[in-house]
Amino acid sequence: MRNGTILMNYVVAPLRIAEALSELWSPRVIAELDDSYVKVARVKGTLGWHAHEHEDELFFVLSGVFRIEMRDGAVQLNAGETFVVPKGVEHNPIAHEECCIMLIEKKTTAHTGAQTTAFTRSIAEQLRSL
Repeated sequence: MRNGTILMNYVVAPLRIAEALSELWSPRVIAELDDSYVKVARVKGTLGWHAHEHEDELFFVLSGVFRIEMRDGAVQLNAGETFVVPKGVEHNPIAHEECCIMLIEKKTTAHTGAQTTAFTRSIAEQLRSL
């Protein structure tokens, strides 16, 4: 966002924006796409187990290595790779070393699902100015 406006009709550099974020696991909205937000985050450590009952969640790794644990297995993503966690699937995002990710989620997606943790961010927090 720039001056309270989502960066539509602007060229954005998702990796540069993610690298500049000061908080870990605190996604920021960088664009709007129909009924979805495009978000970036700088992450390290474990977010925690949660699910999004009604929304799929797309992860795209901008830099580093990112792991998504699910109850029936796990995937490891390197920079340039993407994975969609289907709605209702419990998952635990992990970054053993700092990395940057981009997410595409419906506007109704709660950051940590029905779970509330120290990392939980409201949509209003995710929309605040960069």
